[in-house]
Amino acid sequence: MTKQKVAIIGAGPAGLQSAVSLAELGYEVDLYEKKSRPGGHLAEWHVLFPDMQPAGELLDSLMQKVLAHPQIRLETGVNISGLEQAGKSWQLIQSDSVRGEADAVVLASGFKLFEASKKEEYGHGIYPAVISSAELETIFIREKEWPFEKTNKSPKIGLVHCVGSRDAKCGNLYCSKACCITAVKQAIELKKTFPASEVYCFYMDMRMFGLGYEELYHKAQLDYKVQFIRGRLSEASPSGAGRIQVKAEDTLMGRPLKLTLDMLVLMVGMTASVSPEVKENTVELKEYANKGEFVKIPGAVIGAAQWLKPGLFVAGACKGPATLPEVLNDARATALDLRNYLSGVL
Repeated sequence: MTKQKVAIIGAGPAGLQSAVSLAELGYEVDLYEKKSRPGGHLAEWHVLFPDMQPAGELLDSLMQKVLAHPQIRLETGVNISGLEQAGKSWQLIQSDSVRGEADAVVLASGFKLFEASKKEEYGHGIYPAVISSAELETIFIREKEWPFEKTNKSPKIGLVHCVGSRDAKCGNLYCSKACCITAVKQAIELKKTFPASEVYCFYMDMRMFGLGYEELYHKAQLDYKVQFIRGRLSEASPSGAGRIQVKAEDTLMGRPLKLTLDMLVLMVGMTASVSPEVKENTVELKEYANKGEFVKIPGAVIGAAQWLKPGLFVAGACKGPATLPEVLNDARATALDLRNYLSGVL
């Protein structure tokens, strides 16, 4: 009897975990990644919150399982642009031609990061000292240099929360869920790198809901002396010698603040990566160009199958902002939903 095949679009954490879980359930898996290397945003991260595990360790663990399993076939540099139903199967379309066919498909296309330059008042892309949280990760993994002098061992650094999230001007009213804890993690990393530095976090309110998150927040304050200021920055402007002057209001103290910083880090939120256009027998996977909307799942409640159409499942952060543990657990749950579908239970 021929084994049933599942195709997965996207080889980030959700796609990799889905592939492993489905292969362990006995299915053949074709895993497609449009970039030249798998891993998604995980491949660009230094350490993970809350335990500071190197991101590379988790990615290596997932990749070892994927590459070692004989029922998983990974292809990189493949951009699946659409799907077509062919009887009970799905054909995967690349550049108007059929790339493959499967009994079911998992869309695990992940998320994009908000473009920090859209918040013009912060000067990202204009002032070299203003960087995004993603760019700070590339500095931590030594793929990029610090934006201040190497001789500066006591820099003043600010981290701005909720850039592109919870912001009506951007059209993104949702919380990106990982920005607060990422800021706490990066603030600790900065203090470890520069023990004499002054690190400030500008926040709206701290949303530390995950396991170990609140404890890490207290550790940042008590052990690393990170200063948390409740209030949004109103503007950032150059202050000479490559530094940045920021203005804000401390809403707890009820007073305005003006600080001169060596580096300003913008904690960019998550935005949608694809916008599936679902028709009767086809699904077009368009790169999302507008604001806000993640992939919507009809009837996505406890116990409901996470599909756009029968046989087309969705896993991970393409459904909405999620932390890494949530993404991995969702991928495992999607694999079980898919098994029930292919076995006729759903």
